[in-house]
Order: sequence, then structure tokens, then C-alpha cells
Amino acid sequence: MFELWIPITIAAAFLQNLRSALQKHLKGRLSTAGATFARFGYGFPVALAYCLVLMYGFGFSLPSVNAEFFAWTALGGATQIGATALLVYLFGFRNFAVGTAYSKTETVQAAIFGAVFLGDSLTWPAILAILISLVGVMAISLAKSGNGLSNLMAALFERTTLIGLASGALFGISAVAYRGGSHALGDPDAAGNLFLINAGYTLVWATGMQTLAMLIYIRIREPGQLTKIIKAWRVASIVGAAGALGSVGWFTAMTIQNVAYVRALGQIELVFTFIASVMFFHEKSTRGEIFGIVLIVGGILLLLLKG
Repeated sequence: MFELWIPITIAAAFLQNLRSALQKHLKGRLSTAGATFARFGYGFPVALAYCLVLMYGFGFSLPSVNAEFFAWTALGGATQIGATALLVYLFGFRNFAVGTAYSKTETVQAAIFGAVFLGDSLTWPAILAILISLVGVMAISLAKSGNGLSNLMAALFERTTLIGLASGALFGISAVAYRGGSHALGDPDAAGNLFLINAGYTLVWATGMQTLAMLIYIRIREPGQLTKIIKAWRVASIVGAAGALGSVGWFTAMTIQNVAYVRALGQIELVFTFIASVMFFHEKSTRGEIFGIVLIVGGILLLLLKG
């Protein structure tokens, strides 16, 4: 079961890449909140269907819920929304690229939160691999904006940096909380494929809570968006399906493996983006982007071989 998280994570990263590309297209027709709701609102039925297939197609029984499960899952859903909101808020600043680069510290922060709250441990080669990939991710973020390493250090105490770090922290907490929620349903190692229903059930509750929260927000603050979201159902449903299936992968991988390992390997998403931009869109790559990709690939290989 330890090896299974690798292909699951890679598939999740690919689906997330697809969902992000489609969501950018959707953003031109909906507000930020509307495009975000499409991910959860249209994704919830897919997550529910996945859980029903596990139950009626493969004979899984629903796990018994408890207060710890609800606490972890609610925390994960709330912090994920908060992290996304902070990331979107960053785009309103002139120096948003630096803040975005600092938000990429999510993996390192997730490793810390996982160790503190769940007792997850990392090997020294894994820590090194995560740090190498982190440098690669930040290098790509800065290369795309034309900022250099000096700008990154000079802006260490600026507002955008603090917002970026806060966003990364909330994303890290969210991932750890989802793992905690899944484990609160029972030890995934104790009953064969129990990790599948644990992850699926956690996803249903998390997505349901997020859908309800976003629906209330849009109804109060942007009531006209609901009509636009319904009219955009063709693209929105694909966004929701891709997002939900990607989340199935993330939740399943994080149930059976340390969050920091999963998120570090998940950075292969940027490699997919790089390949697509070069092969399909014929975009020119800078030295900084190539340097970042090399570091990410090197970090991932070190993680898989020695981590």
C-alpha cells in the first residue's frame, strides 16, 4: 500500500492541472467566487457518486463518524477556502508574484504541521528533497514574473510576503486536517482497502461543507452569480468533475501517506504545465523556469528513491 500513493498522487496532480486550466477559462465568464463555487458545487455530486460506487459497487460500509472527524474535516474545508481567498487577494498587489512564491512554502509548512499534530515523521533525504523542490517551485514563480532572488529576500517583511506565507500555512493545515479527518474514521491500515472509503467519505463531507459555505456567501454577496453559474454548466461541470476526481486522488494519497510526501510529489503538476506550454503552445522558456523544473524533478527523484 505504501507504493500505491505514488501513481495516485501523479494522477491527482494531472487532474488538478486540467481543472486549473479549465477554471481559468471559466473565470472569464464568472467572478472569482463564482468560478471557485463551480469547483465545489459541481464537484460535490461527483464525490458523492464515487462514495456510492464504493458502497454499492464494491461492498464498502460507511464508517462511523465522530466529533474528531467533523472537527478535522471542518477545519480542512475552512482553511482551504481561506487559503484560496488569500491567494486571490494577492493578485490585487503590484508585487503579488513574490507573495505567490512564498505561498509555495505550503509543503514545508505541511511537514511541520503534520509532525506537530499527527506525529508524521520525515527522513533526512525526504527533507532535503522537499527543500530542493521548494527552491525549484519558487524559482519558477519568480522567473514568470521577472523577479529575482534579491527581490524575494528584500520583500521578506512586506505585506505580500506575509499574505503569501499565511496562504501557504492555511493550505498546509488544510491538507493535514484532511488526513486527520480520514484517520479519525479508523486506521486505514487495519482493514485492507479501508483507506478508499475513509478518503471518499471525508471528501464528501468536506466538499459538501464548502459548497454550502460558498453558496451562502454568493447568495448574500453576489446573488446574480448563481444564474451565471447555472448557465455555464457545460464548462463548470467539467471543472467540478476534474476537481472532484483530483481530490479523490489527493485525499486517498494523503490517507495512506505523509502529507508532506504527497504534496512534494504533487509539484510534478508544474512539470506537466511546463511540458504543455512548450509542446502545445510553443511558449519560450526562461533559464529560471528551466532551472526550477530541473530542481523539482531532482527533488522528486530524491524523494522517491531515498525518501
